[in-house]
Amino acid sequence: MGVPEDHFPVTHGKLTVNVPRNLFSLNGIYINEEKAAPFREMLKSRYPWLTDNSIDVLLEKARKEVMSKVNDETNGRSVSKVLESQGRTEEAIRHLKSHLEKNPEDADTWYALGELLCRSGKAEEGYKAFARGRELF
Repeated sequence: MGVPEDHFPVTHGKLTVNVPRNLFSLNGIYINEEKAAPFREMLKSRYPWLTDNSIDVLLEKARKEVMSKVNDETNGRSVSKVLESQGRTEEAIRHLKSHLEKNPEDADTWYALGELLCRSGKAEEGYKAFARGRELF
């Protein structure tokens, strides 16, 4: 049987578990503990040898996987928004630029970079990013 579309496999040791994507909020940045609690209990009942720490490690691996998938799906835009909301604007700018190095034809990411640069006081560079995004539409 395959992995349901809203789940993804995570391996911990020799155990592979299909983890629901909805356990994570803000594009995988945080584990939603309210939603994760029943999942933790299900894991404990199915795999009684798993310790709480093992489940924490498994969920942390899953969180990183979700964040990576969302990041890939949005070409870095979702993670850059979170970085900016945390006051890490320069890191958010670098993050978008690194995605544009891999996919320089992504108009949406150029536009997101332009917005971010303008908000950070780098209007001239932001306008250039907007212009590049418009060229690609």
